[in-house]
Amino acid sequence: MRRRTWTILVVLVLLAAGGIGARIWRNRNDLPAIAVETVRTRDLDALVSASGKIQPKRQVNVSATTMGRVTRLAVQEGQRVKAGQFLLEIDPRSLAGQLERGEASVAAAQSSLQESTTAVEQARANLQLAQQTLKRQQDLAKDGLTTREALERAQNDVTVREAELKTRQQEVQTREQQIKQEQAGLSTTRYSLSQVTISSPMDGIVTRRNIEEGENVVVGTMNNAGTVLLTVADMSAIQAEIEVDETDIPNVTIGQVAVVTIDAVADRMFKGHVTEIGNSPIQTAAPINTGQRQATNFKVVVTIDEPVPDVRPGFTCTAEITTARRSHAVAVPIQSLTVREMLFDQKGTLIHEPPPPVKRNAFGTPIPAAPQAPPEPAPGQVRKETEGVFVFRDGRVVFEPVKVGVAGERYFEVLSGLKAGDQVVTGPFDSVRQLSDGSPVKINPMR
Repeated sequence: MRRRTWTILVVLVLLAAGGIGARIWRNRNDLPAIAVETVRTRDLDALVSASGKIQPKRQVNVSATTMGRVTRLAVQEGQRVKAGQFLLEIDPRSLAGQLERGEASVAAAQSSLQESTTAVEQARANLQLAQQTLKRQQDLAKDGLTTREALERAQNDVTVREAELKTRQQEVQTREQQIKQEQAGLSTTRYSLSQVTISSPMDGIVTRRNIEEGENVVVGTMNNAGTVLLTVADMSAIQAEIEVDETDIPNVTIGQVAVVTIDAVADRMFKGHVTEIGNSPIQTAAPINTGQRQATNFKVVVTIDEPVPDVRPGFTCTAEITTARRSHAVAVPIQSLTVREMLFDQKGTLIHEPPPPVKRNAFGTPIPAAPQAPPEPAPGQVRKETEGVFVFRDGRVVFEPVKVGVAGERYFEVLSGLKAGDQVVTGPFDSVRQLSDGSPVKINPMR
């Protein structure tokens, strides 16, 4: 009987120990599984990425300064041309007629000037004759050998001849001004006639041709744009015109290096540098009122420093501008950063509070706790949202506030709060979201 009692007691003890061990094992398995990454120093590049279009650094829109019909067209779109090469001609016949009329008008004005000059000489001779007659009458009047009437007639004749001379001289000036006017009109006609033959303004490629032989050319005015006949672009120097978001513009400066990828040129990247930053936002058409805020972008020009094969204006491109670089910087993965409401004392020192207790049911399974407001801070203490990371130490996670610097493609520079060798929690997202300062965790062996 006694032996049987001892056997029962031993069995009960073993069963209790097994239950406790199983519960411990279950509790251990119920711990949040996390992935960690060891902090180390890295070389970081802060990048600003934006998309846009490839454009030549220099291009000229060829327009006409005279109206008319295109009678000769010597180039095709995509053709390479040299400076001074003949491109097209507008019908010159109307301007040639104007030129002949202008030359005739100048000749007629010169003939009229010659007549006026002759009339001046004649008026001057008549004046001299009248002055001589007046002098004789005055000499005779001193000796009483002439009448008063004859003397006055001679004086009036001089006055008339003087007025006549002035009139003829004024006619000469008028003819001279008329010749200048006719010559100016003739020069304008000659210039317009020279503009009917259009040549290439520079070496380049005809990237656009908007006219066909036989079509009429429209000349632009102040309010209406004229016909852009051709576009000649120098494709030896190209640039990427991209649209950068207003939040990134303060970090972009002239001279920063960039890497440009062009959709039409696969598997290649081209080096460049920033040469222009717009001071005013890009004007876009007013969108339909959708309740969403419209993005504000600024134009940034990246000049490509190496030749691009078979490039054409308008190719879609993406530029990554390096706005800052850090060598051997302590860095953490971007996904490890999180925000928690933490307690600080009056000196600004973080106070690590114990994690909330985990309630379990009779089978040891955690019971989800209802969200509760944190206790009121003691006098001199304050709670505030803090950016930081969870560091894995001795089976638990500890929240450490960090100050970050430049942002690379996958990592943030850490200015303070961590050191190389620390293990920071990187995921999974659901686990990180539920973690509290001091919570027990286990490392996922699959990570």
